[in-house]
Amino acid sequence: MRKFLAFAVALFMVFSLVGCSSETPTETTGTEGGDTTGGETVANNQKPLIWFNRQPSNSTTGELDMNALSFNENTYYVGFDANQGAELQGQMVVDYITAHASEIDRNGDGVIGYVLAIGDIGHNDSIARTRGVRSALGTGIEGENGIVSDPVGVNTDGSSSVVKDGSIELDGTTYFVRELASQEMKNATGATWDAATAGNAINTWSASFGDQIDLVVSNNDGMGMAMFNGWSKAQGVPTFGYDANADAVAAIAEGYGGTISQHADVQAYLTLRLVRNVVDGVDINTGIATADDAGNVLSDDVYYYDEEARSYYALNVAVTADNYEDFLDSTVPYAPVSNELDKEAHPAKNVWLDIYNSADNFLSATYQPLLQNYDDILNLNVEYIGGDGQNESAIVNRLGNPSQYDAFCINMVKTDNATSYTAVLNQ
Repeated sequence: MRKFLAFAVALFMVFSLVGCSSETPTETTGTEGGDTTGGETVANNQKPLIWFNRQPSNSTTGELDMNALSFNENTYYVGFDANQGAELQGQMVVDYITAHASEIDRNGDGVIGYVLAIGDIGHNDSIARTRGVRSALGTGIEGENGIVSDPVGVNTDGSSSVVKDGSIELDGTTYFVRELASQEMKNATGATWDAATAGNAINTWSASFGDQIDLVVSNNDGMGMAMFNGWSKAQGVPTFGYDANADAVAAIAEGYGGTISQHADVQAYLTLRLVRNVVDGVDINTGIATADDAGNVLSDDVYYYDEEARSYYALNVAVTADNYEDFLDSTVPYAPVSNELDKEAHPAKNVWLDIYNSADNFLSATYQPLLQNYDDILNLNVEYIGGDGQNESAIVNRLGNPSQYDAFCINMVKTDNATSYTAVLNQ
C-alpha cells in the first residue's frame, strides 16, 4: 500500500510540473522588443512592416512590387492618392490662370510660359505630379505608359518632342501655354528633390528667358520655395508647390500661388496606427474605420484602403489664398485621431523607422514631427533613423539587430529597393 501511495504522489508531481511548464510561453516584453502580440516571440520576417511615403514599385513602369507589399500578412503601405493630388495641383494652376487673366501674360507675347521642377524621374509621385500639370495645361503628350513625364531641358521655341504647346482662352483671347523648361532636381552626389539644385535652375532660367516665365510649378514645396525665394517672389511670379509645408503655406500671403496638402497628419497617424493594431492583436481598421477605445476614428472623406495593393491612401486638399490660414501649422495631429491611448491597455512597443533623407523638407519638417506626436498618443517607442537621400546602405546598415524591435516602418531611397530591407528581416 505504501509503495502504491508513493507511486501515486510521484506521478501527480510529474503531471503538475508538465502542466506548469506548458503554460509558460517563450516571450519578450514590449520594452525589450521582439513580441508583437503579448505572447510568443515573433520572427523578424513576421513582424509588422509598414512601407510609407515611397511605395515599393518599378521606377520605370510604376508597376507595384507586390512581393514587398505582401511580404507577410502584417505588411501595408501608407501614402496618399498621387493621381488625385496631381489632378488637384494641375487644376489649381488652371484656376489661378483663369482668375488672373488680365495680368498673367507678363510680357504680352501671347504665350503663358511656365517652368517645372521635377523631383525624381523614377518616383511614382513625381511622375504623377508632372503628368497632372501637363494634362491640366494641355501640354502633355501621350506615351506608352500615359502622359510623358520626362524633363524637356529647355523648350523656349516650343519644338520639344516631350511636350507640346497647349492653349487656353481667357477673356475672349486664346493664349498658347508652353513648358519653357524642366529638369530633374538632382544634385552632384545623387540626391533628388533637391532644393538647392532648384534654386540654381531658376537662376539659370531667369537669366536666359526670365520675362517669358509667367508661372513656376514644382513637384514639391522644398524646391518650390527655393525658386520662390531665389527669384519669383521678387518678380511677382506665382509659384505652385506640393506638400503644404509650413513655410510654403505662410508664403501664400507673400505671393506663393498655392500648394497641395497630402494630409500628412492622416498619413503619419496611419503609419503608426497600423503598427499599434497589429501588436495589439486587434482588427487592422481599429481607430481607422472603426473607433478605438479612446474614440479615435477617421472618416472616409480623408482616406481610403486599396485591398488589392494592401495600401492606405490619404486624400489631398488644395491650399490657396482662400484657405491657407487653416493649414499654417503642418505638425498638429489630426483632431479626430488625437486621443491618447491608455498605457496599461496598450503596452509600449519598440519600432524602427527611417526617413530616407534627413534633409528632405517635407519629411523632416512635417512628417517626422507628426510621427513624434503620434508615437506618444499611441504609446510606441520609435527609433528614428535619418538617411542621406542617396545610399540605401546608409540606412540598412543601421538595422543591425532587428530582433530588438516589434515593428518596422520603412521609407526607401529608391522605390525599387525593397529587398534591401526584407533581406535583413529574412536572416
